[in-house]
Amino acid sequence: MPQLTRFPKPLLGMLVALMLGPTVARADEVLADYVAFIGQDDLHNSKGTRLREPWQILRQDRANYHRFGISQFGDEWDPLFSDKSNRAVMENMIRRGSIAPAAARDIVRGGVMVRITVYDNGTHDYLRASVSR
Repeated sequence: MPQLTRFPKPLLGMLVALMLGPTVARADEVLADYVAFIGQDDLHNSKGTRLREPWQILRQDRANYHRFGISQFGDEWDPLFSDKSNRAVMENMIRRGSIAPAAARDIVRGGVMVRITVYDNGTHDYLRASVSR
């Protein structure tokens, strides 16, 4: 019968950690999760110009809520977008995240509830947006 090779316990622990290390995934951290109603006030910037991109409208919704005190029934507080610089990077968060084409069209039309979840994956923040009528 073959003899088993015995490794010192510290060495064995390091080998196990090295083998498991790359396969152990870190869960993305949720930074914010909120719902908001996209109303007519959210479809125009503060100068009255009609917004045409979903990220512009989502950003205006948060500016309306936090800066201008404009909200619609269903709008919720979030811990990130009271800061103007965080609102400014919302486009990049959406680009790195996801929003379905149909949801993007619905946001641009307005009159919908959106659920926004912002994540941190350790490298960058990203945003997922979904819509319900």
